[in-house]
Amino acid sequence: MELSQLRTLREVAATLNFTRAAERLGLTQSAVSHQIKSLEAELGEPLFVRAKRGVLLSEGGRAALEHAIRILDETEALRVRLPGAGQVPSGRVRAAAATQAFVHLFAELFESFMKSHPRIELTFRTTVSTDQTVADILDGAAEVGFAALPVYSPSLQVRELFEDELVLVAGPRHRFAGRRSVSVRDIAAERLVLFERGSSIRRATDAFFHQVGVRPELALESNDTYFVKLMVEHGLGVSLLPAWAVREEVTKGRLVRLAVAGHRLRRSVSMIFLGRLPPAATRAFVEFMLAHRDELQAVARA
Repeated sequence: MELSQLRTLREVAATLNFTRAAERLGLTQSAVSHQIKSLEAELGEPLFVRAKRGVLLSEGGRAALEHAIRILDETEALRVRLPGAGQVPSGRVRAAAATQAFVHLFAELFESFMKSHPRIELTFRTTVSTDQTVADILDGAAEVGFAALPVYSPSLQVRELFEDELVLVAGPRHRFAGRRSVSVRDIAAERLVLFERGSSIRRATDAFFHQVGVRPELALESNDTYFVKLMVEHGLGVSLLPAWAVREEVTKGRLVRLAVAGHRLRRSVSMIFLGRLPPAATRAFVEFMLAHRDELQAVARA
């Protein structure tokens, strides 16, 4: 039994697809198939069963995966403890999140990380939904993602970073201008400018409206934060947006921020990544972000 076989088992189990696992491992599909067959022959048990769109772990495969992950984690921990492991981490980290989060929340912190870790190349991948962010991590298109919805996957690690809040915003000439709060009944009579379905902001908004029994009239839907804010500013409707995303417009008087009487629309934002012991560059980025949670919370509080 070789470590390479265990790594292949882990990747196939994560993707449930031999072709995708081969791409992530930098191997041919036949090489991946050969390693799995060799491991099955040695263990005397089939590890995967064929499905319509790939493969599924067998009962023996689930047991083998549990041990494989533990062995690989211990192997990586051993490498970390070796004398040469104290070297400055290097490599690439691709971070996936919604565009507005990169612009308003993470820009300064990412700049600080790049200055303090010059040997790590940090790049960014924008996504339109938490589902896409999770898919990017599982598919190997990104190493770290940021999600504002609960994420459940046996392959992913989830670390809570901060909490934010959605607030109601209206244009400066709207009938709500000059008020500090509005009721649910007030909102029910308004046209809404919302994010498209699938985004974490839209899911949180829909959940709120379902909770209070309101079916708002939509003026338009868009995943462009700037466009949503501009339409609200010009009086096309009102919207629910993260407080940090409208801070500048509220300060300059281009938007009016209001509370929803009797309600607080809070969300938990987490960082997600693959494996219990990721590569050194990813680990350095994760540790940096966790160490700066208080700064992120201060920015998110707006």
